[in-house]
Amino acid sequence: MAYLIALMMFFAFADASGPVQAQDMGDRLNGALIAQKICAECHAVKGEQLRSPNPQAPTFATIVATPGMTSIALTAVLRTPHRNMPNIILADQDLRDVVAYLLSIK
Repeated sequence: MAYLIALMMFFAFADASGPVQAQDMGDRLNGALIAQKICAECHAVKGEQLRSPNPQAPTFATIVATPGMTSIALTAVLRTPHRNMPNIILADQDLRDVVAYLLSIK
């Protein structure tokens, strides 16, 4: 009987708390501003841009079109230093914002 009561309480609280999200979504508009400020020197940061200022830097549209490129994968990519890229360190919320922007141009 105690098990049944505990189970009912669990579902009551789980339902009342609203949907659970795996990762906090960022602000894509702020992400666009950050990308323009930090990334646009080398990358084409707008979805409609066909070429990056630096020919060796992929466009953001190319990056997000890569199969398997999810918010988790983008976060890992942005936190990993790259040989031909400066080591940019973003605050957690700024990182979420840039990822939200990237996914919005997918």
